[in-house]
Amino acid sequence: MPTAHRLGFAVKVLGDGGLPSHDTRRWQSGPHLRHSLELLGAILERLERDDVRMYRLPTQLAPYATLPGHPEFHGQVGECADELAAIGERVAELGIRLSSHPGQYTVLNSENPETQRAAAAELEVQGALFDAMGLGPEAVVVLHVGGAAGGADAARGRFEEGFGLLSDAARRRLVIENDDRTFGLVDVLPLARAIDRPVVFDVLHHHCHDPEGLTVAEALPLALDTWPDDVRPKIHYSSPRTVLGEKERKVGRRVERTPVLPQLRAHADTIDPIGFEELLRGPLGARDVDVMLEAKAKDLALLALRDHLVGRGFAWRAGELLV
Repeated sequence: MPTAHRLGFAVKVLGDGGLPSHDTRRWQSGPHLRHSLELLGAILERLERDDVRMYRLPTQLAPYATLPGHPEFHGQVGECADELAAIGERVAELGIRLSSHPGQYTVLNSENPETQRAAAAELEVQGALFDAMGLGPEAVVVLHVGGAAGGADAARGRFEEGFGLLSDAARRRLVIENDDRTFGLVDVLPLARAIDRPVVFDVLHHHCHDPEGLTVAEALPLALDTWPDDVRPKIHYSSPRTVLGEKERKVGRRVERTPVLPQLRAHADTIDPIGFEELLRGPLGARDVDVMLEAKAKDLALLALRDHLVGRGFAWRAGELLV
């Protein structure tokens, strides 16, 4: 029996002139979740048209929902209960897997209690959005472990303390990801066991930071096995940027230009189809796994990869790649 894989992209829709992903007005202009949900409705229709069944929501879907000193923004999820329920019904009807991924300023293991509480508040909002949509456990909130002050053990301990600040509802949505500098897969796995939450395996991050020297074939099952049997695992995949950059320096009246090689951790615009096909025909093809593609070309990168894979003999059916 073939294995099935939904492919997704993050936040921005670029094709056909693009679509806005959320209400981006400044707080002084009174942005609101209800406007973001109208925009999300249009994105869902585009996903249906393109037969894509996985999408990462913008973290700012409910703008300024945790902004200190501005309680007028804090009740947006409750104020949009009916709209969120309707969106959730549409998501379920289309079979789309949603997720979110708070960024670098959401640090649950911060040494600063105020920063830690702010991170917990953000995660509560993210979880509440999925709950209000009535989505199942596949809708997850992905987070990095955070800072490493005091060493890995101390950092993991602070994360556990931050995790303790969360409601049960927010905890059920949270999953953790290996990063490209500090917390490799072998550092994240003990934390996942301690808080009983799954690991999202990022392939490029693993290539950037792999203290134990594990191949992807060795590392991938370790991450996938942290997921419950009734929830399909998800991973992140991107290709490293290869475009040669340039640095300019003014010397008198002249401008000197020096070539700059890209860093391995920088994401490319598209996905290398050769490397992705090798992953599919290798360890990824052993079980059903969804893949969030982290490419700067967003939906365009996904569609180009899909066209290549279908041309190579893979089947695409009902929003899933069959291997």
